[in-house]
Amino acid sequence: MNTDEIRELIKLVSKAGIGRVEIERDGFYINIEGGMTHNGDQPIYVQAPQNQVMQTPAAVAPQAAIPAPVAAPAAVEESNAVVIKSTMIGTFYRSSGPDKDAFVSVGSMIQKGDKICIIEAMKLFNEIEAEISGKIVKILVDDASPVEYDQPLFLVEPA
Repeated sequence: MNTDEIRELIKLVSKAGIGRVEIERDGFYINIEGGMTHNGDQPIYVQAPQNQVMQTPAAVAPQAAIPAPVAAPAAVEESNAVVIKSTMIGTFYRSSGPDKDAFVSVGSMIQKGDKICIIEAMKLFNEIEAEISGKIVKILVDDASPVEYDQPLFLVEPA
């Protein structure tokens, strides 16, 4: 893999909003972490076939510099709200179609096992079910937004 191919791969990862890509081919290993660092560069780690690690010029910050997920708002932390998190990487949808009503909205009462959203991953639409019964206090993700694994989606006040 040459430098131009690596640059194109970095552009692709950046545009697609992918969190992480690892490629191993013919003894060559590359790991690209999405997300922005404090100086706007993305960390990229490349391992050459001789097991020598090199970093591209954009990779000046260590992996620890990637911002942590945003915590739940302080006002809701006072209550006993429970966070429902994404079980996969994909695109979050509040309804089963553009002309359909949302599965839930703020104030909706849900039961364990109720469908609360859809996450599309690789053209597969996965229905996400409520893990607990209660009342939706806040929806933390916009419709049709990309989500990461374990990203908070909803705050629920248990019943």
